[in-house]
Amino acid sequence: MIFLSAINPELTNLVVVSIIIIFIGSILKFFKQPYIIAYIIAGVLIGKHGFGLITDEDSIRVIGEFGLILLLFFIGMEVSLPEFIKNWKIPTIGTIIQVIGSVLIVSLIGWGFGWNMNRTVTLGFIISLSSSAVVIKLLQDNNESDTKIGRSVISILLVQDILIVPMLIITTYLGGEIPSTKDIILQLIGGALLVTGIIWILKKKEFSLPYSDKIKADHEIQVFVSILFCFGFAVLTAFFGISAALGSFVGGMVVRAARSTEWFHDSLHSFRVVFVAIFFASIGMLIDLTFLIENWKIIGLLIISVYICNHFINSIILYYFEKDWKTSIYGGALLAQIGELSFVISSTAYHAGIIGDYAYQLTIVVISLTLLISPFWIAITKKILKI
Repeated sequence: MIFLSAINPELTNLVVVSIIIIFIGSILKFFKQPYIIAYIIAGVLIGKHGFGLITDEDSIRVIGEFGLILLLFFIGMEVSLPEFIKNWKIPTIGTIIQVIGSVLIVSLIGWGFGWNMNRTVTLGFIISLSSSAVVIKLLQDNNESDTKIGRSVISILLVQDILIVPMLIITTYLGGEIPSTKDIILQLIGGALLVTGIIWILKKKEFSLPYSDKIKADHEIQVFVSILFCFGFAVLTAFFGISAALGSFVGGMVVRAARSTEWFHDSLHSFRVVFVAIFFASIGMLIDLTFLIENWKIIGLLIISVYICNHFINSIILYYFEKDWKTSIYGGALLAQIGELSFVISSTAYHAGIIGDYAYQLTIVVISLTLLISPFWIAITKKILKI
């Protein structure tokens, strides 16, 4: 009894979560589905709307944000900036059309429900973003990252991630909260520094980190240098009022240009697996099963609408540039879900008073379920197209 009373409940919860992920993950692996689904289902089961094993969602969400930062850092390490700039038309024009198209579609729906412009624009922003975490992981698992459609899709995702910054600023303004002059100046300085850094990387193309030879021979120092680059850039951009995840992405591009991606990858890979799992589990914890059951009709209708609209818009955009219907439709399927960064816009809109409790919970559930359904939607599309 003394032994049992000394058991740390958090330690027990960690063991239970690991067992759930291993069990669900093994089943999904048998059906060739990604572990991301297992993480989200585990979050549903352990959260306050499930078995209530973990109820401190704020702490889990903070740790989950580390996962998002690590994920974008790894994405940055895989991006060749010169190649990205060379093929700027698809991601830039494509993303702008996607955002405008999403806002117009929501405007038509909002007109019928009597929504005001602020809510319409915000919800348009929310559905216009796709999931870098889900899509890039699926492309990597299927060895499609370096294919033509894979590069186009990743480029679009990267521009979407960058656009989160102006979207958040616009959402804040729509809510009536005007940033102070100091905040605006900081954001402008931060934006200028980011642009300067990107131009510097473009000009340099490749360079060596100071003491890189000594670092390569010391694995323990490598871990802390990797953490410094990943979270250091994130802290720097957050200080200027810009997305921390965007800062880590730029940090990853710097690492790629420094020709040090291999040991950076090895040093942080385990951290990435754990924190990304926590990030998706935190998404699952947001899903209120009672709310889902009570509102399944409107939720189902919204999910179907989102998938059809996003799939259609992105397929048309990709076909305009790729001139290949088969790969364009597949690319549309990859970009059909709503992305994890939409949670940030949704939360900002909620706290700004643009959407109420019901609309906020509705967006949370719809975003979460589109992420959960996405691998199945993509797999079905591939099977139909026989890719």
